[in-house]
Amino acid sequence: MKRLKEYIAAVLILTFVGALIYFMYQRVSTRTSRELSKRIAELSPRGGPPETIEGLRQAIALYEAQIERNVAEGAQTGVYWKILATRLADRNMHNDALLALERALYFNPEDPVLYYLTGVSAAVTAKTQIGFSPDAQREKERYFSLAENAYLRALDLDITYTRAMYGLGILYSFELDRPDDAIVHLERYLQILPSDVSAMFVLARAHYMLENYQQAVDFYDRIITRTRDQKLKEEAMLNRDAVQGMIYGGR
Repeated sequence: MKRLKEYIAAVLILTFVGALIYFMYQRVSTRTSRELSKRIAELSPRGGPPETIEGLRQAIALYEAQIERNVAEGAQTGVYWKILATRLADRNMHNDALLALERALYFNPEDPVLYYLTGVSAAVTAKTQIGFSPDAQREKERYFSLAENAYLRALDLDITYTRAMYGLGILYSFELDRPDDAIVHLERYLQILPSDVSAMFVLARAHYMLENYQQAVDFYDRIITRTRDQKLKEEAMLNRDAVQGMIYGGR
């Protein structure tokens, strides 16, 4: 008899707790729907009368599950396009990658990785404009501009995104003849990754382009002392000797 009473008491407690949780969920769901309704109504040009808010609240409550499914499907679609774009770029299919990236950005417009990938594919595509059409030069400039804007947007979203900094360093040094701009981004890059030899090579080149020969020599010396790769060490030594020849030869 005692066990029966304890069982009944436990059932009553569980029932009460379940009812309480359901009641609290309903309150939160209703409040969320009401807040979303108010937000949507406020976004309309004329605001929204109370009855419009109530109508929206009822519609949201009615289609809430469907809305959540659509949101989830949209997010998943964005992931699909991102994966597709990455695989296309890995196979050097950069024109197709750009199309996939445009779709990925439609679903995830604040993903810095997507902008970085856009910059890479746009820069590569620009270099394929070699004269097959009379608009080749204009298309080349358009793709380089797209690459620059994409890298900059990636940094807007994440100021510590080193891949975008390096991408701009390459773009400005090798493609757009803007070594001053390259130096700005590469110096920030090396503040975060001070041992990256590849960035030092590009930065040395940018200084050489500006005839900052001593700065270029300093970076080649830094490479020589830091790298364990014999080929990179030899390349840096050859470059350093060539720049030093220009320093002393110009005196």
